[in-house]
Amino acid sequence: MIVIIIFFYRPAIIYLIVVIICKDSFMVYYYIHDAFFLQWTPWCAPIKVKHGDVSCRNPRGEHYKNVMGTRCKIRCKEGYEAQSTEVVCMASKHWSSNYACSEIRCPKLDMPINGGYKCSGGSYYNSRCEFFCAPGFSLKGQKFATCRYNKAWSSTVPTCVDIDPPKIKCPNLKDKWAEPGKLTMRVTWDTPEGVDTADGILTDVILKGKPSKSDFPEGLHKMSYTVFDRAGNKATCRFTVRVRVRRCSPLFPPDNGYMKCDSDKDNYGATCEFKCTGGYELQGSAARVCQYGLTWSGSDTVCAPMNINVGVRSAAALLDQFYEKRRLLIISAPTAANHNYRFQMTNLQHAQCGLDLRHVTVIELVGTYPAQIGRIRHRLLPPGLALQIRLLLRIPQRSFQMVLMDKQGMDKQRYPFPITAAELFTTIDTFPLRKDEMVLQQEAGQSCQS
Repeated sequence: MIVIIIFFYRPAIIYLIVVIICKDSFMVYYYIHDAFFLQWTPWCAPIKVKHGDVSCRNPRGEHYKNVMGTRCKIRCKEGYEAQSTEVVCMASKHWSSNYACSEIRCPKLDMPINGGYKCSGGSYYNSRCEFFCAPGFSLKGQKFATCRYNKAWSSTVPTCVDIDPPKIKCPNLKDKWAEPGKLTMRVTWDTPEGVDTADGILTDVILKGKPSKSDFPEGLHKMSYTVFDRAGNKATCRFTVRVRVRRCSPLFPPDNGYMKCDSDKDNYGATCEFKCTGGYELQGSAARVCQYGLTWSGSDTVCAPMNINVGVRSAAALLDQFYEKRRLLIISAPTAANHNYRFQMTNLQHAQCGLDLRHVTVIELVGTYPAQIGRIRHRLLPPGLALQIRLLLRIPQRSFQMVLMDKQGMDKQRYPFPITAAELFTTIDTFPLRKDEMVLQQEAGQSCQS
């Protein structure tokens, strides 16, 4: 067999004539093309696909893989993709498109606010990214995302939320002791500063209870601080303020007497003053103070019955014994049989409680000198002393008369006729000192039906 190839050129056209002469016959093949290359001659660069493989097919089935008109299918390995799945060898001696296998890549992930992520292979196929949050924040959503073959992540970007409460530490206060004469104590502490584990910003601090530098009364006071962060999380700490008062053992008013204390009666620095009722004399300390060692100053207070000395030489000396202690009701009559005298004494005998309550001592002057008799309850006065009283107070001997004197020795009222106990008590209750006595007696629970 003889093959003859004839080639000639005209502008824009290449003529190729192939003559095959066999023993019995001959055949002529010719081809005309306007792409400037020959059918059977290698034309495009050989295809080499990294990370994939290629299979080519010529329109006439020849074994050439890069002649004009050859079609090649591109297959990439897992994780890679071809820009074109099929390319054709063109007359320009170039393949119709890029045939390289490029790695599949997902879009870049957004960085979660207050957090981040780390990936095993960047944004490429099958890369596994793990999300994390800054201290104080917790992850809300999927913790992992994987780049899939469709260039999409297996999950969306999670968010970092602040769910951790802030931290706050309250002050630790020791017991406070009240100062002398006081039942309160001014307590001071530093306001605690809360700490937020997330962004460090606290929006509010609320105190439940009295603020620092306040006066706290005796007892245990429960306090708390509450702080909030910007996410609305809160934390609360609690503490106590205990104020103690040093106290002495309690004092009580003496029998037939009164006790008046300042402050709280038995606390450190408190002062208690004592007074006896009319007809009783104070023995011991008139005032006592609760000291730091929780003991009372002075000695015990007693109200002893008043010792009236009837052996004095003058009426003034006798009356001075009652000064600021007792009121005097002096009843004078010419004889014990005097009708007014008998009526008055009978009336007062039934009102003895009222007389004692009002600190009234009754002095009786009966008869005329030298046979006159003076008496203070069961104690008799010498006749001369009884006469001096009448002379000092200008009391007539031959008629009934009653003189009422206050604790300052003042002649307050004279009665030429008998009066009822109620009338007498009404008059005494108007005296200035009597009003203070009534307050003390009410506090002490002293009362009388008369």
